[in-house]
Amino acid sequence: MSESLNILLTGFEPFERDTLNPSWEVARALDGWSLELEGRTARVHAVQLPCVFGASAEALREAMARLQPHLVVCMGLAGGRTEITPERVAINVDDARIPDNAGGQPIDEAIADGGPVAYWSTLPIKAIVRDMRAAGVPASVSNTAGSFVCNHVFYALMHALARDGQGVRGGFVHLPLLPQQAVHRPGLPSMALETQVEGMRQLLRTALTVQADVRETGGKLH
Repeated sequence: MSESLNILLTGFEPFERDTLNPSWEVARALDGWSLELEGRTARVHAVQLPCVFGASAEALREAMARLQPHLVVCMGLAGGRTEITPERVAINVDDARIPDNAGGQPIDEAIADGGPVAYWSTLPIKAIVRDMRAAGVPASVSNTAGSFVCNHVFYALMHALARDGQGVRGGFVHLPLLPQQAVHRPGLPSMALETQVEGMRQLLRTALTVQADVRETGGKLH
């Protein structure tokens, strides 16, 4: 019998004026998907997080404790982006432009008192972008996860892994709008759900098989 590895894949509930969130649509589409890795089976477990400061991080930590995952990838929506964007860095600040789904709107508050200013993703983000593009999925490295609940969860994830991760890899990925969302936002780009799902399949394959990231440009001027 092959050893089983758990992949924790999270997405958010809808927020602001949306009735769906591509991050959760992609996560639930991949729930139960598995791949074989040298005699081991890695299986996706999708978990929805609330779009709420504090509660989202707590729900993430609970899921990690329950599943004991080998890999954790959190996803969120970045309306206006044209590509799937693995994030490079999480910063230790909540600074909300809009209220979260519980009405909270922290301004310039630390996510973890006394924690590092920032954490790097431990995903091979440049190899992921390379492999997504090779698979026909638009992708690029992002150097900012913002300062809303997405960054809050990203930082909470990396803080937890830094303290007790035991080699578990983790990171965050932003997704574009879905077409059914973009139709209400004239001029904003979108990406089909099927393309986003295929991109995330490739991301998981690369994250599980590539140990050392590739050294190639992924920076931006702004």
